[in-house]
Amino acid sequence: MDTEPNATADRHDLVRQYYDALDEHDYAVLERLLSPAFVQCRPDRTFEDRESFVAFMRDQRPNPDTSHDIKSIVADGAHVAVRGRVVEEGTVLFEFADFFHIEDGHIDHLETYSR
Repeated sequence: MDTEPNATADRHDLVRQYYDALDEHDYAVLERLLSPAFVQCRPDRTFEDRESFVAFMRDQRPNPDTSHDIKSIVADGAHVAVRGRVVEEGTVLFEFADFFHIEDGHIDHLETYSR
């Protein structure tokens, strides 16, 4: 359980900034939010470091003009779970669940699942 009153709000804000950076194509902000040791695991691939993840999002993302419609955010300690949808021009492309681990004010691990 959180011992600091603003700890949950800070983690919620950090995760919202992550999605905003993706939606706004602000890769400098995205890089600042991620730990240098950042890892993302998803069923189709794993990014072993911050640089490869940011490069993929900037240069190789299949649908770059999407937005994230966040349905819920739940924080517990250093962990944040997010449920949402990826939307393109009003059409839902897929639903997702992201599980973040936050350390020292940065996202250091992310597991992503979608359907």
